[in-house]
Amino acid sequence: MSKNYVYILECSDKTLYTGWTVNIEKRLQEHNSGKYGAKYTKSRRPVKLVHLEMVDSLSGVLKREAQIKKMSRAEKLQLIKQNPERM
Repeated sequence: MSKNYVYILECSDKTLYTGWTVNIEKRLQEHNSGKYGAKYTKSRRPVKLVHLEMVDSLSGVLKREAQIKKMSRAEKLQLIKQNPERM
């Protein structure tokens, strides 16, 4: 069973970006390099990891990512405050 992670990044302009990956270290490096990161984060570097959750299944991580993306900024900030790196 592979590990799947859903994460929230804080961009240099203080906006929040939510995504998922199987390798958080590599994905964070990709976001900060600008080469393979998301189009959204490319112009908002550097980014820093502010929230991380491990999810057992691919379907579970995709559902959790969708839940977080539907949250308001205030709800995301509350989630970050409660569990900065929930594993």
